Amino acid sequence: MAKRTHSKTTDREPFRVRVPGFIEGDEIGLGDAIKRASRALGIRPCGGCQRRAQLLNRWMRFTGPSRQR
Repeated sequence: MAKRTHSKTTDREPFRVRVPGFIEGDEIGLGDAIKRASRALGIRPCGGCQRRAQLLNRWMRFTGPSRQR
């Protein structure tokens, strides 16, 4: 069976969503946000969780308020 590659998702920049008040510092990926929330609920991460978090981080990033001067 041939291995599928996902070149479409790895070649482009992640979606950036600005969420003022939710993000205090640098950017945070969607996977990291989900990982933090599940850890707060007491769900222990596994190897599959780490791979999923990396994939989601490449797909979408949350940013804080814009700092234009």
